[in-house]
Amino acid sequence: MRDVLEEWRPVIDREIERFLPREVDVGYLEDFFGAPTYRYSRTAVQGALADPLWDLLDRGGKRWRAVLFLLLVDAFREDPEEYVEYACIPEILHNGTIIVDDVEDGATLRRGKPALHRVFGIDVALNAGNAMYFMPLKLIGQNPGDLDEATRLRAYEMLMDELNRTHLGQGMDIVWHNRRTVDVTEEEYLEMCACKTGCLGRIVARLAAIVTGNPAEEDHVARYAESMSIAFQIADDVLDVEYAMERGGAFGKGPGNDVREGKKTLMVIKAAATADAGTVARLEEILAAEENTDDEVLEAVEILRSAGAVEGARETATELAAEAREHLGRADLDPDVAETLAEFTRFVVDREV
Repeated sequence: MRDVLEEWRPVIDREIERFLPREVDVGYLEDFFGAPTYRYSRTAVQGALADPLWDLLDRGGKRWRAVLFLLLVDAFREDPEEYVEYACIPEILHNGTIIVDDVEDGATLRRGKPALHRVFGIDVALNAGNAMYFMPLKLIGQNPGDLDEATRLRAYEMLMDELNRTHLGQGMDIVWHNRRTVDVTEEEYLEMCACKTGCLGRIVARLAAIVTGNPAEEDHVARYAESMSIAFQIADDVLDVEYAMERGGAFGKGPGNDVREGKKTLMVIKAAATADAGTVARLEEILAAEENTDDEVLEAVEILRSAGAVEGARETATELAAEAREHLGRADLDPDVAETLAEFTRFVVDREV
């Protein structure tokens, strides 16, 4: 699976760079945004959009959502190269959500470096992140693949529906984050993930079905991508805790960051449901603190481990990955590519980085 990601990543980056160049010029601005009423400031746009986006993209990231789109196009028996520009849509959207999420969470690090708002300032980061929700819509208007008007309208409507739900999920997450107590059910948490994280996966899958003209398979692949995306989020949270357990107290501001940010992860919810009242109160105290020492982070991690919440969350992620494969099996897809898509569900749960 890593080989597939590595094969396609430079292609994705090439297309993103064509869509939003590392160095913008007046010609690009006029072509993308239209003729100015007076005069564009190239240097201001460079600092407001191109520099923050490429600072983030150059840090890494697997581009798995974009690659998943291309694999689904292939599974629908179409040539991925004919639709490769559309793969930029989920990748740019995803990175836009990262920038905004990090501001809202007060995050310190992102992909091993200071979060973008700590490099460029909150104002620039928020503006860039918000712009990245809207800029990909331009691709529908540019119409790669020469789609008919009805198909383009369908793609627009789908993006509007799913992007609205991402903000619904983010809103739930923010409210829970700001509460001192853990009073969230597992079902509510999974619904939040289905909106916040799952909708990006649904965009990937639904867009592939729409642009290739496969409406009968749209719901099956959307449910596949949604379940897999939720599994990815839970597994990601588990990795953060497991790294903290492995590295002990000498990890500074890296692993264990979810505890430092006070996130109500599935592990926290599971621990709150099974641990004794005093232990839960201590966990809530650590999560609510403005600052945590490494020892306090490790204490919270030990609470999660002792309550069986770490293993329980990993089991939930594994179950969701299996559900994703069930949905995938209901779609009419090229069998060879479908096997690669099934392998994706195992990769997102079993990966080590």
